Amino acid sequence: MIAVDDLIALVRNYNPKANAGKIADAYQFGMDMHEGQFRHSGEPYFSHPVEVAAILTEQRLDDATIITALLHDTIEDTKASYSEVATRFGDEIAMLVDGVTKLTNLQLSSHETKQAENFRKLFMAMSKDLRVILVKLADRLHNMRTIKAMKPEKQAQKSRETMEIFAPLAGRMGMQWMREELEDLAFHVLNPEGRASIMRRFITLQRETGDVIQRITGDMRHELEKAGIDAEVIGRAKKPYAIWRKMQEKDQGFSRLSDIYGFRIITHSEDDCYRTLGAIHQRWRAVPGRFKDYISQPKSNGYRSIHTTVSGRDGKRVEVQVRTQAMHDVAETGVAAHWSYRDGVRVENPFAVDPAKWIAGLTEQFDAEEDHDEFMEAVKLEMYSDQVFCFTPKGDVVKLPRGATPLDFAYAIHTRIGGACVGAKVDGIRVPLWTRLKNGQSVDVMTAEGQTPQVTWLEIAVTGKARTAIRRSLREVDRERFIKLGQELARSAFEHVGRKATDKALDTAAKHLRLADRDTLLARLGSAELTAHDVVQAVYPELAPDEGDKIPIGRAVIGLSSGQSFERAPCCQPLPGERIVGITQRGKGVIVHAIDCDELSNFEDDPDRWVDLHWHSGTHPAIYPATIDLTIGNDAGVLGRICTLIGEKKANIADLRFLDRKPDYYRLLITAELRDAEQLHSLILMLEAEADVAAVERSRGKSRMRFAAQ
Repeated sequence: MIAVDDLIALVRNYNPKANAGKIADAYQFGMDMHEGQFRHSGEPYFSHPVEVAAILTEQRLDDATIITALLHDTIEDTKASYSEVATRFGDEIAMLVDGVTKLTNLQLSSHETKQAENFRKLFMAMSKDLRVILVKLADRLHNMRTIKAMKPEKQAQKSRETMEIFAPLAGRMGMQWMREELEDLAFHVLNPEGRASIMRRFITLQRETGDVIQRITGDMRHELEKAGIDAEVIGRAKKPYAIWRKMQEKDQGFSRLSDIYGFRIITHSEDDCYRTLGAIHQRWRAVPGRFKDYISQPKSNGYRSIHTTVSGRDGKRVEVQVRTQAMHDVAETGVAAHWSYRDGVRVENPFAVDPAKWIAGLTEQFDAEEDHDEFMEAVKLEMYSDQVFCFTPKGDVVKLPRGATPLDFAYAIHTRIGGACVGAKVDGIRVPLWTRLKNGQSVDVMTAEGQTPQVTWLEIAVTGKARTAIRRSLREVDRERFIKLGQELARSAFEHVGRKATDKALDTAAKHLRLADRDTLLARLGSAELTAHDVVQAVYPELAPDEGDKIPIGRAVIGLSSGQSFERAPCCQPLPGERIVGITQRGKGVIVHAIDCDELSNFEDDPDRWVDLHWHSGTHPAIYPATIDLTIGNDAGVLGRICTLIGEKKANIADLRFLDRKPDYYRLLITAELRDAEQLHSLILMLEAEADVAAVERSRGKSRMRFAAQ
């Protein structure tokens, strides 16, 4: 275990003005609190917080972060309290320690918790103080370095969690070295054979080709000296997991994989970066499509560097990154560079980003996502995607994830422009909205008054901001349509019991059903979340149809065993009064089909699964959905009259969907809850007699209901 004097020395290497007394006090307090506790390896538990603090000294972090690392498990695992830590070390450190504790208790590995929710919790914790996640990442790194002491199942769980959550998070924060090490440590546990195979092949390659890194490094230094550029050249082989991932992505074997070596050139100035690039490209052939200039267009986490890939010795591709020392510091520590110290003072690195602004930008679009899966979709785009940089006609730069389209570009400028987008020009040429944008292109968005987002746009847009805005707009459009439909359904239902659907009656129903207002009630009625029967009963319970004398659902079908569940087949939607047969399904009870259902031919070779069934001959409640395919004239009031007619037949409309809208006709599917086949037949005959109905027929395959026999 690192002694307190050695830890203080590590801090004073970059911050001679560090509060040695406070660090020593935290060291002693942590040691006392963890007295008698041991790790799985048998070492004293306090050795772990000390190692976490040592990892953070490599990033030259402030005293508060180092002290938090020493105390990060005290509130959770010892008798120490928040107030005790606050009294002894101050509110700032107590808040940080408490933040790490809450982060540890998130249960990120729970199978019940979706990955999207895990990221949401992480971002919430990060938003208060980013140093909380810096301590947690260092904590996870040390745990992964010592993971072999854990049980195999625990190793696998922690490694998956590391690979899925903590490694990509470290990368997104700009701490690429930590991401690579976390990935490789997890890879060692999750796929030891794969990693060992990569290592064996790498050793064989080195034996056959010699030390390629040393030779290429020497060549680069020679070229830079010829050009009069003073720079440091660092070469390295990629980590086993990075090589493995590249093999999987490109579907190539190790022998065909070329760019497994990487080189960094650290210069003294930005001008030297571009001079270095010229010298490298003069000496070696650049690989097309592999050049990225993150100096002129930095990443959101402050990362700046020039990336290029060239064909080096023996035709082998090598990746080259060129940056200044200040850029390199940010590239190594990412967002953590904001807190870095050098020679006793906070480093004024012009490239370090403000953590508060960074996390605010990262979470802004996620806060708008109501669905966790949609949120995760946006997170993955932010976590894993590279970026492209495009220009507005005025020359302003817009950053987008790779694969973004002109529609994403429009929404990135402003939600209003995105919603009104009707087309786009890229480099002056009209292109489809689904065109994938490339670096450096100029995009001119064309808009039109009255344009609104289309459902198909969800297949075109890739950014979280654009998809969230499109979904929100579509929900608003649907809400207006559902309100109008709900008004017709309510009018028909109230007239059926001799009443009118007045605003007061609907307000009363909304209040009784605990809904926000009348429009919410109508929207839910129109979207089939509520039935007309529910609304009428809320206001006039004495007038609502009595279902008490009807056949109970559990006794509707005869021929089932007691308690055996049955389900109406969605392919044929059998109704009481029709001849039926049952097909047993593992885990689903019995599926009830109409005797003339085409699907029954699939079970001809399996007679043991057939069950002889028939409907109860009594009166059934009107609860069995049946779908009608209807083509009606596109004239004012036609749909309202159709809804009224259906209501007059004592059928409740459960769903209504438009299939096609033409200037003269509408085609739609109406799902009505019926008693039996006779009621359906009567309803179709009545609709056929209507002058505004061009075609009507039964449509099967739109609903599914499951019941249990009594």
